[in-house]
Amino acid sequence: MTAPSPHTEIDGVPATDPELLAALLSGYGHFTAMQVRDGRVKGLALHLDRLDRSTRELFDRKLDGGRVRGLVAGALANAGRRDASVRVYVYPGVRTVVTVADPAPDGPGAPQRLTTVDYWRPAPHIKHLGGFGQRFHGEAARRAGYDEALLTSPYGEISEGAVTNIAFWDGTSLVWPSAPCLHGVTMALLERRLESVRRPVGVADLTGYRAAFVSNSRTIAPVTVIDEVAFAVDGELMGRVYSAYDSVEWDRL
Repeated sequence: MTAPSPHTEIDGVPATDPELLAALLSGYGHFTAMQVRDGRVKGLALHLDRLDRSTRELFDRKLDGGRVRGLVAGALANAGRRDASVRVYVYPGVRTVVTVADPAPDGPGAPQRLTTVDYWRPAPHIKHLGGFGQRFHGEAARRAGYDEALLTSPYGEISEGAVTNIAFWDGTSLVWPSAPCLHGVTMALLERRLESVRRPVGVADLTGYRAAFVSNSRTIAPVTVIDEVAFAVDGELMGRVYSAYDSVEWDRL
């Protein structure tokens, strides 16, 4: 059976102009990505706050959260889905694009092998468009046999994965790198529920950590390799991380 095509709406209207859609998706703007189950989202308030803050910063206008909720709910209904991967994009003029696609697999993610690259995203606090650098380094990492790139400064300070946040386990606390990065919604939800600190983490420090994992809107997965440094999968730690995330309530759209 052929998988259904992604369903896309612009300002609540199904997109029918491919050239307009291509222009919007290649332009200046920002977005958030979320998993929807039975019409509900974890951390919905965080997603809406992210969209509003970034819209104010990029376009000097506010973005009404109620309107965003309505657009997402309408796109899900028009696509005939209750479970989905949803993205909300915001462009100049506060044009709002909602895409509805297949949901990510539920449950723990597969162990990840990472390689470090000298690259930090511009304006890393914004989940912005134009992520060529991330994509470029991510694809290069996969061609080299890794799962993702881990972004660092020229001096080896770790910030984030190409499309993930990363946390390290020192035996007492989760350590999230304090370098400039996008503070993801999954990261924020876990920080609230598990003993966590933020501090500088360098490539030279990696052997001092017992375990690591990455997170984003689609997965939480243990890290087994960063360059030449191997990490054991700490089953007890990952169990607590998954349980913490599972404890987050689902918010109705």
